[in-house]
Amino acid sequence: MKILPGDFDGQSIRRVFDEDTEIWWFSVIDVVQVLTQQADYQTARKYWNQLKLRLDKEGSESVTNCHRLKLPAADGKNYLTDVATAETLLRLVQSIPSPKAEPIKLWLAKVG
Repeated sequence: MKILPGDFDGQSIRRVFDEDTEIWWFSVIDVVQVLTQQADYQTARKYWNQLKLRLDKEGSESVTNCHRLKLPAADGKNYLTDVATAETLLRLVQSIPSPKAEPIKLWLAKVG
């Protein structure tokens, strides 16, 4: 797997390309951070945790389609991070009210 960071409006979105399956995996928290327009990573992480709980209660399959991969963090260490394919992220984007929803959908379609 190759880790290749992407850039959306000046914000880095971590992504991984699985060469065996030819699938892109994107950091869910990075996308949530863009959509919620949070400068603080921890606030975006808390938002994602609450959204996961809500979607799970609703029976959404989007949460079950997320996986965990080790991705580099700001401190240079690798941590398990929730990742999803572009298809799953497009469904998650619909759950977050944001003026950046349409631009990120277009970006995901282009890079993923």
